[in-house]
Amino acid sequence: MDDPCAPDDAQPSPSATRAWVLLMRAQQRVLEAIENDLKAADLPPLGWYDVLLELSRAEGGRLRPYEIEQRTLLAQHNLSRLLDRMEKGGLVVRELYAEDGRGRWVVITDDGRAMQARMWKVYAPAIKRHLGDKLDIAQSDQLANLLSALSRNA
Repeated sequence: MDDPCAPDDAQPSPSATRAWVLLMRAQQRVLEAIENDLKAADLPPLGWYDVLLELSRAEGGRLRPYEIEQRTLLAQHNLSRLLDRMEKGGLVVRELYAEDGRGRWVVITDDGRAMQARMWKVYAPAIKRHLGDKLDIAQSDQLANLLSALSRNA
């Protein structure tokens, strides 16, 4: 992993490198475990929940696709395909954006709200099982503060 061309001051400390590797491994394992829980309950993947959550939080239950992209971790090309599948499943509809005939709103449907609720019934216990049961409240708060610091400085 060392880049022989990078100056010494551009190298992360061994501690930062260890933190990075452990962060990536933990994220991968917890996400995989939660995805498996959703799949076992015959529910859609976690990305669907994220989109439904953001739409349910938005005024009027609607957002422009770029707003969904900004609020989630989904890349634009992945989001477009996901929205196609969600629309086909009746969880969202696309409506014309009056101010720009080329633009569209993505609007959550009643079925979408019901799906979000069904998913949360599996997702919430999965968060508890795969994260909350492994950390006490103080550790959870400490982790949240550390991750918040990373997010602010990114």
